[in-house]
Amino acid sequence: MDISFINDITLIKALKKGDSKAYTFLVNNYHHKLCVYAFSLTNDHDLSEDIVQNVIMRIWKQRQKLKDDFGIKSYLYRSVYNEFIDQYRKQKAVLALEKKYIDALSTILEEEDENSLEKLIKLVKQEIENLPPKCKQVFLMSKQEGLTNIEIAEYLNVSIKSVEAHITKAFSILRKSIGDKMNGILFLIFGMQKKLNKL
Repeated sequence: MDISFINDITLIKALKKGDSKAYTFLVNNYHHKLCVYAFSLTNDHDLSEDIVQNVIMRIWKQRQKLKDDFGIKSYLYRSVYNEFIDQYRKQKAVLALEKKYIDALSTILEEEDENSLEKLIKLVKQEIENLPPKCKQVFLMSKQEGLTNIEIAEYLNVSIKSVEAHITKAFSILRKSIGDKMNGILFLIFGMQKKLNKL
C-alpha cells in the first residue's frame, strides 16, 4: 500500500491533482470489493463490472468536484448503489410499489455499511433455504419465478388456501429473523434481480 494514501484526505487530494497513482490505488483497493457488492445487487457479473467501471470512471472525470472530507469508501458504495438504480430505471418506469421498496433499500443502505448489507442478504437467503421444504418451494415459485397463487396451486395440485398458508408462514418465519428490513431485502434479492436478468 502506498503510504501517501493512508487516509481519504491524501487520496482525494491526489485524485484532484490528477495523480495516476491515486487512480491506480483506487482501482486496486476497491474494484473487486465493489464488483462483489454490485453482484449482490444484480446477480449479473457483466452488469456488475459495467456499474463499477462507470462509477470509477465518473469519479476520475469529476475528481475536481470531490470534497476533501469525503469518506471515499462509503461514497463509492453509495455511487454503485445509485448506478444500479439508474440502470434499473432506464429499463422500466418504477412502479409505486417498487418505489416504496427502493426507498426502503435506501434507508437500509444509510443505516448499514456494505458488509452489514451483504450479511443481511446472506441471512435472508439462508433463512429461505431453512424454510420447510414445501413452504420454501411455494415461496420461491412466488417470489423467484413470479407465479401467481393460482398458477402455483395448479402446478402443485393443491388448494389456493394451501398456497396462501405456505407464503404467509414463510413471511412470518423471515420477519422474525430479519424484522422491518425484510421487504426491502426480499425486493433486492428477487424483485430487481428478476427484472435485470430479463434485459
